[in-house]
Amino acid sequence: MAERDGAGRKARGQGVQTVYDALKHDILMMTLAPGEPLDETRLSHRFAMSRTPVREALVRLAAEGLVTTLPNRNTIVAPIDFATVPTYFDALVLMYRVTTRLAAFRRSDADLDAIRAVQRRFAEAVAGADALAMVTVNRDFHLAIALAGRNRYYADFFARLLDEGQRLLRLYYSTFDDHLPRQFVDEHEAIIEAIARRDEGEADRLAGDHAMGVVRQIQNFLASGVAKDILLEAPAGG
Repeated sequence: MAERDGAGRKARGQGVQTVYDALKHDILMMTLAPGEPLDETRLSHRFAMSRTPVREALVRLAAEGLVTTLPNRNTIVAPIDFATVPTYFDALVLMYRVTTRLAAFRRSDADLDAIRAVQRRFAEAVAGADALAMVTVNRDFHLAIALAGRNRYYADFFARLLDEGQRLLRLYYSTFDDHLPRQFVDEHEAIIEAIARRDEGEADRLAGDHAMGVVRQIQNFLASGVAKDILLEAPAGG
């Protein structure tokens, strides 16, 4: 009986991952537009699963700020609130700097290996023009740096900020037709080398410059109105 129960839990876990991966892909790629309803019954039919793994996948996506549960308990794709973007960017730039500086002070050799491993994945995603991988691996790269700083509160808060910004980053990559300039890979490499040298001041400066460069370009993109056009034209799905 215990073996059967274990197999059932494993199958359910795989089902949750399947639903989570598919919905996250659709949300980040704008196949599911901001504000679009996510009906558990329809989703369970789509994935040929019970509502339990669907519900668990939605809980994971809510933790990343990608879906929202309304007071009437209906779930929707989280809207993008452009009015809060300036204050979001303020917090994001600060956390880039703080976590990278702390990583330069506290990192271990194992931390460096982990950061470099994620960076290799990011470089591969850029070379392959894989937009979804670029978004998710960029998040993993900066979170790996935060974890190297060994401050759980910073890491948890930064993870939340990075999660909330994934769709903004996806919109931004679309301006390059998903062919991101090599510059972004090189900037990551420079940050890694500063962390490796334990040069806290340089790590802080490079992280701040990197963050501000991305922020300024996203701000220009948002000011052009193209981002809202893309959201309005996003096809419905799910």
